[in-house]
Amino acid sequence: MKIARIETFILGTGSSKDLLFCRVETEDGLYGWGEAYVTQGKEPVVAECIRAMSPHLIGRSAFNIRHTGQVMYEDFAIKRGSPELSAAWSAVEIASWDILGKRTGLPVYNLIGGASRERVRVYANGWSRGTTIEEGVERGLKVKAMGFTAAKFDPFPGPWRSFVDRRDEDFAIAYVRAMREALGPDFELLIEAHRRFAPSHAIRIGQRLAEFGIDWYEEPCLSENIELVAEVRRAVPIPIVTGEAIYTREAFFECLSRRAADILNPDICVIGGITAMLDIAAMAQPQAVVMAPHNYNSTLVGLAATVHVSAVIPNFRIAEYFVNFADLCQDISKQSLAMRDGWIDLPTSPGLGVDLDVEKLRAHPHQETTHRGFRQYWEEYPREGYTPSLR
Repeated sequence: MKIARIETFILGTGSSKDLLFCRVETEDGLYGWGEAYVTQGKEPVVAECIRAMSPHLIGRSAFNIRHTGQVMYEDFAIKRGSPELSAAWSAVEIASWDILGKRTGLPVYNLIGGASRERVRVYANGWSRGTTIEEGVERGLKVKAMGFTAAKFDPFPGPWRSFVDRRDEDFAIAYVRAMREALGPDFELLIEAHRRFAPSHAIRIGQRLAEFGIDWYEEPCLSENIELVAEVRRAVPIPIVTGEAIYTREAFFECLSRRAADILNPDICVIGGITAMLDIAAMAQPQAVVMAPHNYNSTLVGLAATVHVSAVIPNFRIAEYFVNFADLCQDISKQSLAMRDGWIDLPTSPGLGVDLDVEKLRAHPHQETTHRGFRQYWEEYPREGYTPSLR
């Protein structure tokens, strides 16, 4: 069960970012798939991190997941963590669990505690880009028609800055109101803020959002200064989510100790993989905090790893599903998970229950393109003649 080869593949998506997969193979030819979290433009950076780690991983047993992860942090990274290094290790870690499942003939969830539920509920994301409220509502109705009963979107236009123009705030409130009216009272609206606001803005907006019965208010403030998030949680009558930009167990411990969130949304492809997600869920459970895993990854490997952990942990609520990646991921898959009406049945095959076609992966190469240029100084707040838009 010694690791013999590690290969990376960047899948060109033509969408908001590309996807980074990792294939780990043992000396006897058994292989597993992993995935690393990336953002647009960072795909080659994280792939290079995996390549740099590889000489220190080859020859090690695929069974020794926790110890190898500790060595990568202490000896390779010299206890200087970064999201890029953590994402790289996450890919190898997830692939190692896939190998272990295949070796034992068991799905991964039966190796990490066994199922606590028959199906895993997911919400839709990756659907909401547009320029007008009307276009956003139309897209929301399509998501509901697909069978989803919950969806997340960021209704706030303008740059991601710590203060918000009142015109942008009013636009966002009108957008949420229109979504609630169109999708009905039972559809779960999950509002994303992307760590944008100072607490005073976040609190005011949260209090205005409360009338629409939204189900959560995600990352209203920077998670690096977790007291800002805690301040909002104490003042807003909506469940507060944070965690997608938190990458270490220590930072999650600090978040929990400050009572900063009702819901945590760590991403399995950046926090250190399956073992780290289990650790964070265990820390959260005694604090009455539930887990709603972030999954800005593929609907193949990253989703599968998320589903296996979500099947096991008692304090699971819902997981993320990026609809804009689904068709391409289906095209490159040999085996995938079945999503129906916002639910995913637990896979029964060994390992993660997914497999990728390498030749089809290579047929969609990464291209160094910028879909949207970075903002220039003349586009910053405040500016003359500004009109709110989702563009």
